[in-house]
Amino acid sequence: MKVLVIGGGGREHAIVDALSRSPQVEKIFCAPGNAGIAAQAECVAIRETEVERLRDFAAQNGIGLTVVGPEVALAAGVVDVFKAAGLRAFGPTKAAARIESSKEFAKDLMAKYAIPTAGYRAFTDYAAAMDYVASRPLPAVLKYDGLAAGKGVVIAETMEEADAALKDMLLDDKFGAGKVVVEDFLTGPEFSFMCFVSGHKVWPMVLAQDHKRAFDGDKGPNTGGMGAYSPLPFITAEDERYALEKVLQPTADAMVAEGCPFEGVLYGGLMKTPQGIKVIEFNARFGDPETEVVLPRLKSDIVDIFCAVADGGDTQLVWHDFATLGIVLASKGYPGAYEKGCEIKGLDRVEGALYHMGTKADGSRILTSGGRVLFVVGKGATLAEARANALRDVARIGCDNLFHRTDIGHWAFEN
Repeated sequence: MKVLVIGGGGREHAIVDALSRSPQVEKIFCAPGNAGIAAQAECVAIRETEVERLRDFAAQNGIGLTVVGPEVALAAGVVDVFKAAGLRAFGPTKAAARIESSKEFAKDLMAKYAIPTAGYRAFTDYAAAMDYVASRPLPAVLKYDGLAAGKGVVIAETMEEADAALKDMLLDDKFGAGKVVVEDFLTGPEFSFMCFVSGHKVWPMVLAQDHKRAFDGDKGPNTGGMGAYSPLPFITAEDERYALEKVLQPTADAMVAEGCPFEGVLYGGLMKTPQGIKVIEFNARFGDPETEVVLPRLKSDIVDIFCAVADGGDTQLVWHDFATLGIVLASKGYPGAYEKGCEIKGLDRVEGALYHMGTKADGSRILTSGGRVLFVVGKGATLAEARANALRDVARIGCDNLFHRTDIGHWAFEN
């Protein structure tokens, strides 16, 4: 089978890597791909949102399966376009992807079907939103209603912070014109629970935890994620069962009931609060960087899973019992302004898995081309061993313009 992966980041590199382990795969294409993906797939110069060009490429090259990575492609309706052309695509339709592309849609769905989440209200008017925040206890959670590349959430601890964020989102249209959802603040450890979903069928993946803040000690601005690890010792088997039976399965059932059945990866961003497990957010695709630590633990053939979901069939998931821990190397200045085009050396000395997030090739040289640049994964019998292996490999990479966190997995070590 020929497979096309849509996207060009670390998540897509991990998907390509998992596909490369399948004996069913004859050739992998990736659009647009990156410098690291090019070692395992043929990169195609088509952007994620050029849905008609992607469809035509798949049709002309005999692609038997297309796997959609990024949310922007799903929100652009790439799966709808592929299905209309009789092409097999793994991912939700544009209507089903609203569970991520509209925070308000997701919150209204949870309210209607009694899926546990924080209290909320949605606003398009800046003054009304400020009045509501002023009437509630701080901190307030402010979420831009649309897609914002993981950066459209502000936890405002003061009215001044709330004012600045609401002006960004509602007056200055920092992420585009839209709404803001104001949520009650919840406390507790967050964790990522991704499931393969096909209508009412839900197959859970192993759990992971992402680290959103830029610097050690969970300090600094929110990012798209600075590292992740799996498994999570502080989430019990009972917690996992509750999350599956009270959150992920009911959400899949609700999407069917609403006339937009979900097919693909349903990502539950959950929190273990003192009042129980609640939903922070849903995503309509593999999380990034969680995918890079979850898929290396998958023992099953991923092609069987992708095809079962896309075709409405059955499958089973088998997992390795080793631990994985991954560290992002990001450009200095990220998530703000940063320099591109810096040379990276020492990549050939890395012994563990290495996924490229934002790189480009310049002849034989590899250069930085994004905010998050590389993702280094360590494996081990324990999380401590996995972290030691990841940090050892990070130290082998040379680039003066990269920084990383040294405390990925700290919640597991401290609790």
